[in-house]
Amino acid sequence: MGITRRTLMASAAAATVAAPAVAAGAAPSGTLAITGVTVIDATGRRRGQTVLVRDGRILDAGRLGVPHDAHVVDGRRKYLIPGLADMHSHATGIDPTDPELYVVNGVTTTREMSANEPAIGWQREIESGVRVGPRWVVGSAIVDGSPSLWEGLGVPYVAVAGAAQARAAVRAQAAAGAAFIKTYSRLSRESFHAIAAESRRVGLPFLGHVPDVVPVTEASDAGLHTVEHLFEFFYDTSRDEERLRREIARIRVAGGEYAGWFTKLHPVEFAAARSHDRDKAARLFERLARNGTRVTPTLTVHRTCDTPQDVPHDDPRFRYVSADMLAYWQWCTDTIYLKGRSARETTERRETFARRLRLAAEMARAGVPLLTGTDLGTSYLMPGFSLHDELRLLVRAGIPAAQVLRAATLEPALSLGRHDQGLVTRGHVADLVLLDADPLRDIAATSRIDSVLVRGRLLGPAARKRMLADVEATVRAKPATGVLPVAAGCACHTPVSRV
Repeated sequence: MGITRRTLMASAAAATVAAPAVAAGAAPSGTLAITGVTVIDATGRRRGQTVLVRDGRILDAGRLGVPHDAHVVDGRRKYLIPGLADMHSHATGIDPTDPELYVVNGVTTTREMSANEPAIGWQREIESGVRVGPRWVVGSAIVDGSPSLWEGLGVPYVAVAGAAQARAAVRAQAAAGAAFIKTYSRLSRESFHAIAAESRRVGLPFLGHVPDVVPVTEASDAGLHTVEHLFEFFYDTSRDEERLRREIARIRVAGGEYAGWFTKLHPVEFAAARSHDRDKAARLFERLARNGTRVTPTLTVHRTCDTPQDVPHDDPRFRYVSADMLAYWQWCTDTIYLKGRSARETTERRETFARRLRLAAEMARAGVPLLTGTDLGTSYLMPGFSLHDELRLLVRAGIPAAQVLRAATLEPALSLGRHDQGLVTRGHVADLVLLDADPLRDIAATSRIDSVLVRGRLLGPAARKRMLADVEATVRAKPATGVLPVAAGCACHTPVSRV
């Protein structure tokens, strides 16, 4: 398909279709009982359990009797885990089926990282009960430095130059209803600290990218709620940190030059990765753990960024996305990640990704609380499906499956301040996933789903099958337009702003 900058910036109305008329599953009017099941959550493994659900919550869990009028789900030889969370997503709106793909994959919570309008609309539909989908936590527009990497690329962002503009941006995003403030890579140190102070004043967490000129330790000490991605860590853990930070300070990136930023910082990051100092890393990770700073490694997007040539283009799961989505992914890959990449850089980035895996494992061993997230909206990442890929990459890195499941269930709940979520226990919300295999034995079992409960609504095997069939039919019926949002959002839907 001949996608150009002109067609990418055209009206997004031509790129979207109505939501699928999916079979959503029934919300039981009485009690639902899952019997004889093995429960696995962050507290451990419990065999032979009965879990009772009513009115969207877990009534009780244990070795219990079953009410005579309960709807019974046989959980023998099955495994029940809390609903999963994708804590880093960007809704493009190219396809209308993100909510369904999330829940059919057992993802019952997601965190929108750039205030994209489709996510806001889906959140309203889900909360009003007219649509089944995950709990959608929507943050601010991206708050970046000036000039911003996102200029002209269609993502909701605010470019700030200095403390006054940074504080004003926080107030404006808080007034707009953001659940948190999202920081980005080109913020100055002054602006970053102004965001930290103003976020505390208005009572919102701030989280996101650690700016290029701010050490991770400094960001954590300032109260950054979560660090998104692993881009900045190698500088803090390098034995050549001082010299490399001087090099970073000399790099100039124009507005909208995302590919340039990605390419120009690579040699510095690669040098930092190769000069990794385990003692420095241990001190950094101890500090993060002490501060309670969580990290979302997003290994799936690092794999896409670092080794896009290895991403399969014949994944059978791609039948659940439209031709426009496939074309958008290829456009992002060619325009952002592969533009200007040499054979040498390709080799170096493959090594960098291997080092990122080791870095994630070091963090986990040091007790840094991790969150699972994908960076949905980036090339070849799919709602729900890619979260399972993230779990497998974390285990591949050397993190025990139990710790990975905690990162996908309880830690997200704690991060969001939800003390009634993330465990299979009395009083918690009934966001649950019933599996056909043991995820502690093989983390790939998280994708062997029998049923999903979202807000107590049961999506059994037949309902899940119908939902996937409806999603496939919806995206196949969508004509290929060549009119796409540029990157993780659409400028036609959401105006770009500066303060």
